[in-house]
Amino acid sequence: MRAPITVAGAARLRQELEQLKSVKRPEIIAAIAEARAHGDLKENAEYHAAREMQGFVEGRINELESSLSNAQLIDVAKLNAGSRIVFGATVELADADSGDTVTYQIVGDLEADIKRGLISVSAPIARALIGKHEGDEIEIDAPSGRRSYEVVSVRYVA
Repeated sequence: MRAPITVAGAARLRQELEQLKSVKRPEIIAAIAEARAHGDLKENAEYHAAREMQGFVEGRINELESSLSNAQLIDVAKLNAGSRIVFGATVELADADSGDTVTYQIVGDLEADIKRGLISVSAPIARALIGKHEGDEIEIDAPSGRRSYEVVSVRYVA
């Protein structure tokens, strides 16, 4: 099954991939060459650190290339689900107890970033939201206990 990803999320991942390939990889190759010039590699901490970093970067490059080639690109701006919540929706929620509001966009696992308000479609809160409409109430089992939210608005923007 192909993992869903928004157009914006795919662009961010492609940008990261380009950064790794065009900037990070050459930096690491230069660091390895410089460390090799210092002689004995067995006790050369800079060499071993650069090789370890190279492993991480190459692993991330492989992960990004594989993920992007197997992803199903979804253009959120073209979705027309109205007030119904589906993948790609930007949802504003109001906490039933405090009245505080939070805004999340439901995105693919690859692009989820809670600090940016991007929650994975497989996250419990996203699963509770899918299929709901503006005005609906949802209950979520959070680590701090059961929480109730009201769906204030649903938007589909890229």
